Amino acid sequence: MTTDPAGPTATTAPATAAGEAATAPAEAVSCTGLTYAFGETRAVDGLDLGVRQGEVFGLLGPNGAGKTTTIRCVTTLLPVPAGMVRVFGHDAAKERMGVRRLLGYVPQQLSADGGLTGRENVALFARVFDVPRRERTARVDQALAAVGLSDAAERLAGTYSGGMVRRLELAQALVSAPRLLILDEPTVGLDPIARTGVWEHVNAVREATGMTVLVTTHHMDEADQYCDRVGLMHRGRVRALGTPEELRRGLAERKGTDTLPTLEDVFRDVAGSGLDDNTGGGFREVRSTRRTARRVG
Repeated sequence: MTTDPAGPTATTAPATAAGEAATAPAEAVSCTGLTYAFGETRAVDGLDLGVRQGEVFGLLGPNGAGKTTTIRCVTTLLPVPAGMVRVFGHDAAKERMGVRRLLGYVPQQLSADGGLTGRENVALFARVFDVPRRERTARVDQALAAVGLSDAAERLAGTYSGGMVRRLELAQALVSAPRLLILDEPTVGLDPIARTGVWEHVNAVREATGMTVLVTTHHMDEADQYCDRVGLMHRGRVRALGTPEELRRGLAERKGTDTLPTLEDVFRDVAGSGLDDNTGGGFREVRSTRRTARRVG
């Protein structure tokens, strides 16, 4: 990995070796028959999923669909059998540290410490992700600049607005120059202006570095506008996959209508409009999401 004055980079220079480029995996993330259960509850049920290098991929679905469990398997936070999850060709079961070095991760739960300054928060993550000591200061500066927080870097994170907190967490994830950025509900609790701001910074870094982005969100407008492709999960499996336009046109054809439905219409068609015992997540998930929304709101 290399650094660049414009911000952290996520790929090796193309001139390194033509042979290496030819043998590079076509997918940033590959899940094959991924299954994960909590006791008798199967959260992920034989999931097959591929995320292409360089794309923004949205993993959508109702609470309890298995999105966050899938994310935690990809990030190696949950153990999975060998061969089920690969990140840039690395087996998440056998090469956990190798996979982690390729990732930047912004979880649903707040990861910033309000008692530290913005710079101290990012510097802490630089140490956690084993950024070489000689590169840390430059990497921290680049990450803060990439999300527009250079001027607020010396302020305590506890004084930041909700949108600034999310951008700070994005800087924490970017400081290691990841090839894959994973965002789990990155705009939860934010107002529309702050949500747009977060996405503008994500897209700016992506364009500068070519990194892949895997995001979960309940905001269908975000998925429609920012995702190259989306996968709609329900009860542990992907039930629909394609570009937002492909999914909307597919539903229109099935319904026999000339009016193009919204991505939210597709979401309801896949997941159903009612609530049952298998949706909505558990008590801990609901409590965690609401705490996060209150703290960044």
